[in-house]
Amino acid sequence: MKKIKVNCINTSSAKHVEFGTTLKELVEIFKPHLKYPILGAYVNNCLKDLSYMVSSFIDVEYFDITNQDGMRMYIRSLNFVLYKAVKDILPKQSKLHILHAVSKGYYCDIRDPGIRKPISEIILELKKRMIEIIREDLDFVKYKTKTEQAIKVFNKTGLDDKKLLLSQRKRIYTSVYKMDGAINYLHGNLVPSTGYLKTFNLVSYYDGMLLQVPSLEDPSKTEKKVNQKQLFEVFKEHKAWLQLLDIENVGKLNNYIENKDQGNLIKIAEALHAKKIGKIADKIVRSRSKIKVVLISGPSASGKTTFSKRLSIQLQVSGLKPVVISLDNYFVNRDKTPIDKNGEYDFESLQAIDIKLFNKHLVDLIKGKKVTIPRFDFHHGHRDENGDELQLGENSIIIIEGIHGLNPGLTPSVENRSKFKIYVSALTQVSIDRHNRINTTDNRLLRRMIRDHNYRNHSALQTLKRWPSVRAGEEKNIFPYQEEADIMFNSSLLYEFCVLKSMAEPLINEIPENVKEYAEALRLLKFLSFFLPISKEQIPQTSILREFIGGSSYDY
Repeated sequence: MKKIKVNCINTSSAKHVEFGTTLKELVEIFKPHLKYPILGAYVNNCLKDLSYMVSSFIDVEYFDITNQDGMRMYIRSLNFVLYKAVKDILPKQSKLHILHAVSKGYYCDIRDPGIRKPISEIILELKKRMIEIIREDLDFVKYKTKTEQAIKVFNKTGLDDKKLLLSQRKRIYTSVYKMDGAINYLHGNLVPSTGYLKTFNLVSYYDGMLLQVPSLEDPSKTEKKVNQKQLFEVFKEHKAWLQLLDIENVGKLNNYIENKDQGNLIKIAEALHAKKIGKIADKIVRSRSKIKVVLISGPSASGKTTFSKRLSIQLQVSGLKPVVISLDNYFVNRDKTPIDKNGEYDFESLQAIDIKLFNKHLVDLIKGKKVTIPRFDFHHGHRDENGDELQLGENSIIIIEGIHGLNPGLTPSVENRSKFKIYVSALTQVSIDRHNRINTTDNRLLRRMIRDHNYRNHSALQTLKRWPSVRAGEEKNIFPYQEEADIMFNSSLLYEFCVLKSMAEPLINEIPENVKEYAEALRLLKFLSFFLPISKEQIPQTSILREFIGGSSYDY
């Protein structure tokens, strides 16, 4: 037999193995030591499941659930188990929808008008069946089949959304997974078998259920459920809107484009934004006698800046005079900037802002006093106290945009009743199909990637390298306070992946194979391949999307 050289990065060793040896068999040969069970591996920086067979010289690096891709594989596999439980327990016409990431879990619902049992009883039955499936340690078997055959299978099993999506991709072959007679098409790799999925929970959540998954900090326990009522209500509202338009998944979205009706789709999505922003402005105006400060917060690439500008215009229509104050001008001097655990300046820490001076200026402005707004010199890292003078007029209202906007520690000197807090984020509306939701962070990552290229001369690779740090800052400084908002605004647009596709793909394709980020690049390219393109020329100049793709009528 032909021998193949394999280099294991985890053990810093190399061995010659037989042609066709699987990654799972290599685990027994190299015996890499990871804290938790090995779920998959990177082969030459490409993500593979453990059934992958060696056919040429490779570098292999194994990972467990503490790795981002390991957690994705775990959750994806758990979704398949839930699908199988629904298939085994409920009537044939019952449809499982895995919809949103909320409350540290995944909101799901079962759609079947014929079901008469209470949801609590259904959840207990499904959970019991999932435990049985996991205890049986059934294999997830991946195999490649003709796409036309996969379409026939999904048509027969009632997975019409997968049938539609595969018919649009026009690929000769498609890889699907099979487990105990159930066949499914999932957006990525799975763990070897159901026995790996020991940590999960299924609980009631509003009118559906919440699939709870392992905690990154301690994968032996599930994430603790947190209250995210407002976030859920935003998702619920958009779910109803998508059902009304009959565009709940990518296949139906693509139908609009194939039928050359994307112009109308763009107009509808933009009109929804305009209506929402107008309603927020009206709410502020109605409480104008007590509201003095509007605080706008949200994660990276959520469109906060354009939202702020559009909100300002709506407030001016109602006779108010918005005054925008940038938190950037209140950074402390570089020598006083806090340091993170890696020894780098932590500009996203609340302590990086001169809270005392900022609050003094806010209080003075609210009292009608004149203040001198400082100006921060980012090049030299120090603050110039001799900036512009500012004094509020009779109909003035202060608008502050920044990641700490909802943190009570930012404005302790301002009465809570005088503040109106807005949380802005791109909460992806459509799903790939019923069992494959779209990660909302992918929406923002693609936006940022294009913006970084257009305005900061950063490559897609630089954006990907920086992204984990950005996400860590969001988890620490933004997400814990999002429920503090008086109102939430969803800045995502139903059609936007179709526009981002054409602009992001060339940037991602420049990422070389010899970097670790190559696996993430491949994942994003596969994700974008599901969408049909829309030209950016049709996008209004006032759209939030223009903040990232260019051509906005606003100054930034």
